[in-house]
Amino acid sequence: QVQLVESGGGLVQAGGSLRLSCASSGRISSIDLMGWYRQAPGKQREWVAGIASGGSSNYADSAKGRFTISRDNAKNTVYLQMNSLQPEDTAVYYCNARGRRLQIGLPPDDYEYWGQGTQVTVSS
Repeated sequence: QVQLVESGGGLVQAGGSLRLSCASSGRISSIDLMGWYRQAPGKQREWVAGIASGGSSNYADSAKGRFTISRDNAKNTVYLQMNSLQPEDTAVYYCNARGRRLQIGLPPDDYEYWGQGTQVTVSS
């Protein structure tokens, strides 16, 4: 079982920046994929960015050029640097960890964990 704890959310004016952190109770170096999702009021949760154990990253179109996801395996922490924030970025941001453990003689063990979320509010 892995626990994820987000921090770094808050209130910021449009054009400002925030850095979100996701601290894991387990070694993130062994987690296949870490990611950030967000959910705005009245909307479905949407994927924002992801980073694989090898370091490759991907972004939703809304995040490209403004957000940067990174990981510090030594600290077991994943970050989301958000620049040029806009009111439409207002949402609860969730950290996600998922992957598949392969065990000899046993079926694959798929896992997925979520953090509790951190609120990001961007004022116009």
